[in-house]
Amino acid sequence: MKSAHVNLQRGPFLIPIWLTGIGAIATLGVAVFAIFAFWVWFTANSTVVIVIRHAEKESVSAPDPPLSEAGEARAALLVRMFGQPTGPGRLDAIYISSALRNRMTAAPLSGRLGITPIVAPTDDPRGLVHRVLRENSGKRVLVIGHVNTVPDIVAALSGRSDIPPLDEKDFGTMYIVTVPRIGYANLLRVDY
Repeated sequence: MKSAHVNLQRGPFLIPIWLTGIGAIATLGVAVFAIFAFWVWFTANSTVVIVIRHAEKESVSAPDPPLSEAGEARAALLVRMFGQPTGPGRLDAIYISSALRNRMTAAPLSGRLGITPIVAPTDDPRGLVHRVLRENSGKRVLVIGHVNTVPDIVAALSGRSDIPPLDEKDFGTMYIVTVPRIGYANLLRVDY
């Protein structure tokens, strides 16, 4: 009988210690979960990158030809599509190459939005994509490339290897790539 009485005496003495330990572990678990949830919420924003080829160029044999009338009309179409200077969905940045046709494609839209286009080399698609995503996290960006660079830029953004090459006469293909910080990119191809 004496041993049963001793066990009853020890049980109530250890219960507060065990409850304190369990409470501390539960509090720590809730704190870690809250920090993780806050981190996911804070970093779960997506960057939307619109990638197009410059508009139609003149058929002259100049090394850096200007836009044709059709190209100027396509540049004006970009203003109608993305030219809202305020409100949701506004473009935050425009990246172009140094070619005259790229500058002329971006000029009406950048003028309407009050954005100075960023001249960046397009010969290194991965480097360009890294820069665009680093400088514009959670924003909306337009990248104007060339017939030989657009598929590589889209592939680097989306992580896909099945992006078809553009035809030399294709000026109306637009890729919209949504790149989340966590997860996989989403790709949409549009003709405009």
